[in-house]
Amino acid sequence: MLEEKARDVGRLIGQSDEYKAVKRSSDALSADGEASTMLRRMEAIRQEAQQMIDRGEQPGESMEQELDGLLERVQVNPAYQRAVVAQDNFDKLMLRVNQWIADGIKVGATSSIITLG
Repeated sequence: MLEEKARDVGRLIGQSDEYKAVKRSSDALSADGEASTMLRRMEAIRQEAQQMIDRGEQPGESMEQELDGLLERVQVNPAYQRAVVAQDNFDKLMLRVNQWIADGIKVGATSSIITLG
């Protein structure tokens, strides 16, 4: 029964306006060649910097400057901005869902009535 209810909640979340907005904005961001290129480069720089740190090396200032420049450019990209807003709204929804679940757990833990459905 618990698995079925969880799947129902997941289905409802998948049908929510917030999830649909995240999906649309993610697809649009992927289709935006310039934004995708910048984001991939930023991830490559991040990974390279992490590898350097893992080896005990300090990432160079040129890496930091390139990353800062990419960040400035990507943050003004409309597709990126829409994706960030959509993700933020979805995150807020998920916080509310988690709170509702926590509230339900509290009620369930104090209830002496056993329900099976």
